[in-house]
Amino acid sequence: GKDSMEKALYKVFNIKNGLDSIPMMGRTDPLILKDAVAKHGIVWNRENENKLKEVYFKIIEKEIIKPRKGQRVLPGIEQALKLLSGEKHIYLGLLTGNYRTSAYVKINRFDLGKYFPFGAFADDSPDRNKLGRFAMERFVAKYGITISSSNVFIIGDTPHDIACALPYNFKTVAVATGIHSFEKLKEHNPDFVFRDFRDYENILHKLKVI
Repeated sequence: GKDSMEKALYKVFNIKNGLDSIPMMGRTDPLILKDAVAKHGIVWNRENENKLKEVYFKIIEKEIIKPRKGQRVLPGIEQALKLLSGEKHIYLGLLTGNYRTSAYVKINRFDLGKYFPFGAFADDSPDRNKLGRFAMERFVAKYGITISSSNVFIIGDTPHDIACALPYNFKTVAVATGIHSFEKLKEHNPDFVFRDFRDYENILHKLKVI
């Protein structure tokens, strides 16, 4: 996504290396792009955001199919999704700081979009900590049932993923597969923390979801 964003910034605003020094991990797309254009004195408004989104989506659809080093599904993730999707009492959703379109472009590169029939995205709010409400509203609208917040799990690899669950009392599952170490994630007091999802069956048993 970073390369595609930078190409969009260059094409729309002639900004080269637009994401240099801009923090990205766990942040929403609008905040990342807002910081990038602000460095060059460009006003962040709906018009400029829509221009960038339109170009960014076209670019990422072309870029995502190019083979890249390290582009893969992390061990245990697809197996866990297959297992969970077969459980009648489990509902999978995608809560992400990505725009909806680019989020599905990314996960559909590995045919994972089919596991996430609903979600909450950066289009809903640039504030990641507000996305839980949108996810819950869409869950209720789609399935016609309510669910206790204690039965909702947010799984992610950054402190932002942990923080976004707190306003709703969701359970937090941190996985140290990103730039943040196991120890660093543990400092943010998630309910569960794992080094990776290789031992997915044991992890899901620990979460008491299967």
